[in-house]
Amino acid sequence: MVVEVDAAASVPELALADTDVNWDRLDKTRFHVIGAILFTAQSALLHPMAVVKTRMQVDGSGLSHMSGMTVTRHILRTDGIPGIFKGFGTSAIGSLPGRVLSLTSLEVSKSMMLKYTESLDMPEATRIGIANGAAGMLSNLVSSVYYVPLDVICQRLMVQGLPGTSLCNGPFDVIRKVVRAEGLRGLYRGFLLTVVTQSPASALWWGAYGAAQHIIWRSLGYRNDTEKRPSHVEMVTVQATAGMMAGACSSVITTPIDTVKTRLQVMDNYGAGRPSVLKTAKALMKEDGWWGFYRGFGPRFLNMSLYGTTMIVTYELIKRLSIKQA
Repeated sequence: MVVEVDAAASVPELALADTDVNWDRLDKTRFHVIGAILFTAQSALLHPMAVVKTRMQVDGSGLSHMSGMTVTRHILRTDGIPGIFKGFGTSAIGSLPGRVLSLTSLEVSKSMMLKYTESLDMPEATRIGIANGAAGMLSNLVSSVYYVPLDVICQRLMVQGLPGTSLCNGPFDVIRKVVRAEGLRGLYRGFLLTVVTQSPASALWWGAYGAAQHIIWRSLGYRNDTEKRPSHVEMVTVQATAGMMAGACSSVITTPIDTVKTRLQVMDNYGAGRPSVLKTAKALMKEDGWWGFYRGFGPRFLNMSLYGTTMIVTYELIKRLSIKQA
């Protein structure tokens, strides 16, 4: 008995299995409560970069040709600290139901895909990548129904006072004016573009993350069937590296689409008729050529790289803290 106790005490706290905690091992209430707290804190840290990126993509008074740091200084000089947090309250509170929806659909669909692909003859990294990718796509499809209207509202609040935008007094005023002008469909500007582009991008991100993390662990000599176990520092480092790589690659691919979508959702001065993807793309091309589609790329690249790193470290921490107690 003494030998057994000593042996158990000498084993590190973490097992490799704890690097990928699936839905059936989670305490769902803890998962969503802890997730709401930590993801809101993370959003607060990254929100200023989203404001800068959005203003660079939309603004027609010269900010779009400045660097991200210059735009940040301009916002601070004209609007102070509240200027770089425009829309945060609406985004933070409004995201809570959407986050429950997206995280639940992500974890449930990933567990299902891992189960259904167990019998397939393929490399483990490929199987994990496919399961994560399918889960990311499905989660994005489901959550877009909720998040696109929230995105329209938040981005309109971020660009208050810029040329071509409407002045609104808070989120409910945004909803009232958009619905009065275009009906409910106005809140879904860019929905099809979001679904068609962001769902594959989400699949790419989650698939790349899952496969990259698996490959990194194996390259470091870790296996599920060995007694070698990673430390907390190793776990965070590997997950952060995989998340940063996935976020950086995704930003390069999706920035042109994000620029068109952002302009489409907030601009109102396209002349007669309802704004469309084609009108928006033509306006960008006329203003800056092909480079116009990469407006705000610097802040977006930084945002998505940092988001990829902090989000996945936070997310994996939430799951480890939410493991069901024996």
